[in-house]
Amino acid sequence: MEKTENPMRKIRIEKVTLNMGTSKNVDKLERAMKLLERITGAKPVKTITERRIPTWGLRPGIPVGAKVTIRKNTDELLKRLLQAVENKLKSRQINAGTFAFGIKEYIDIPGLKYDPALKVLGLEVTVTLERPGYRIKRRRIKNKKIGRSHLITKEETINFLKEKFNVQID
Repeated sequence: MEKTENPMRKIRIEKVTLNMGTSKNVDKLERAMKLLERITGAKPVKTITERRIPTWGLRPGIPVGAKVTIRKNTDELLKRLLQAVENKLKSRQINAGTFAFGIKEYIDIPGLKYDPALKVLGLEVTVTLERPGYRIKRRRIKNKKIGRSHLITKEETINFLKEKFNVQID
């Protein structure tokens, strides 16, 4: 009898979130919204301050950035974004079940050309991984905790990146 891998242990990408902080600059915010839509094809949302920080001149309700979350067709998008950082990540950019990296200039992403209207902008990418069954902790009725053995460790995240996307970890 052949031993098969448990399908509930298979790791998959839950979501890819692209984020751009623009402070209070309205012009930069509009450019960020256009760029995120050009990269993903999805409509980004503005991130709005929730608390007052007087030293930075912030009060609740001021838009300070833009973000877009992609849940479908994440593999192709992530391959392009990882090529922008030459498929290299540092181990401190990887956590248990998540990893994040920054792209200094959007022109590093394959398939994007420089647009004088957008000027030079950078962005942050955060990827969340999950296993089948994680819905148990998010569902509204009878939500439960995920068992410790079902959680994704940092080592499993690194192995997933090496196998699926051929990423080098420093």
